[in-house]
Amino acid sequence: MSTKFNLPTETVELPSKGLLYPEDSPLSSGTIEMKYMTAKEEDILTNQNYIRQGVVIDKLLESLIITEGINYSEILIGDKNAIMIAARILAYGKDYEVEYNKENITVDLSEIDSKPLDESLYIKGKNEFEFSLPFSGNVVTYKILSHGDEVNIEKEIKGLKKIDKQASFEVTTRLKHMITSINGSREQKDIRTFVDTALLSKDARALRENYTQLAPDTNMVFSYDKDGVEEDVDLPITLNFFWPDISS
Repeated sequence: MSTKFNLPTETVELPSKGLLYPEDSPLSSGTIEMKYMTAKEEDILTNQNYIRQGVVIDKLLESLIITEGINYSEILIGDKNAIMIAARILAYGKDYEVEYNKENITVDLSEIDSKPLDESLYIKGKNEFEFSLPFSGNVVTYKILSHGDEVNIEKEIKGLKKIDKQASFEVTTRLKHMITSINGSREQKDIRTFVDTALLSKDARALRENYTQLAPDTNMVFSYDKDGVEEDVDLPITLNFFWPDISS
């Protein structure tokens, strides 16, 4: 008879509330179940191959998620941020030491919340939004990017960099993967030609702002008080986020 071991788990609420996933996806419930980090996950964090490839955090999160049937590539970036924060808290606690303005600050990760979500702006099970570009009048539809999309974007940018090391492809490549149709056409050739030749910079900026407004995410900021003046500061994800003993 095999011995059974107790393994504590926690339910993590997703910023998207599951609204943008297909209804047959376990992610559509709006929550995932995670286990606490074990020695196995510490092996993942010290795996030099994963570190060199830049995939160590993703390998860690994949190992910690225990909800059955989840396709990790399908997870939206904002939801992945929430899972990452939860994983850090479960593994090492809520206190995270950062340096800002030459001060050592302890950030309480448990106080980081999801962005407010106006559910009336979403159709459950549909990850696509229509936007009329304000200056040219062209109409696009776009999707909120997932982990799998980000992987494909990074691969494409690396490939383009091999051709022209001096050029920057970040903005246009991301838009090509984000936009799902242009004036009713879903042909990739039309979308890519539009981004490369006809997308006004003012329209691109407006589109990105609309995307940011609708993309579910975690508020990755902390409050910094300097002489009674409080400001929101982007949360830096440094080496000691998952390696808190690195400086010791």
